[in-house]
Amino acid sequence: MARARIGFSHGEGCACCRPAGHVQGIGRRGLVGLAAAAFAAPLFMPAARATDAPVFEAMLLTCIDPRMVTPVYAWMESRKLQGQYSQFAIAGAAVGVVAPAFATWQAAFWDNLAASIQLHNITRVIVVDHRDCGAAAIAYGAEAIATPEAELNLHKAVYVAFKAELAKRQPALRAEGGLMALDGTIEIFA
Repeated sequence: MARARIGFSHGEGCACCRPAGHVQGIGRRGLVGLAAAAFAAPLFMPAARATDAPVFEAMLLTCIDPRMVTPVYAWMESRKLQGQYSQFAIAGAAVGVVAPAFATWQAAFWDNLAASIQLHNITRVIVVDHRDCGAAAIAYGAEAIATPEAELNLHKAVYVAFKAELAKRQPALRAEGGLMALDGTIEIFA
């Protein structure tokens, strides 16, 4: 069966330009043998134990606001934590986890955190709320974030509530967090 080539060809050595079922240097029998070996290999490997799970530093709890993706990533990288955390993003970050307005979402976070503990052996949760958060306005009203001081006080109170809930549900974990400005600067909560 011939392949239609529309205007561009990488050449005969290219995998996408070869006939279907052909791999350079390996015939069909070789492919069948490779597939059989790939299928059988797990049968001879020891089962993974919970103690074999990779250890990561933390779970990062962030907001879904796309303006915050790059600043939060840069901040985590500046802390030398790239590749050392799992991540959970929900509207409002900690607001989404503790605000009564979002009660139906909260089980998803706590279940995901339990899975992250089991899979990644995390020891802490890093919470990054942010300024100008629409979810905070939905949950607590526009007045709650009307001034920078009111906004800071709201997020501090939310963080305290988050820490208290974390202490009840996962007492072995510690929390750290703060309020990030849109420019990526962050005010860390005690």
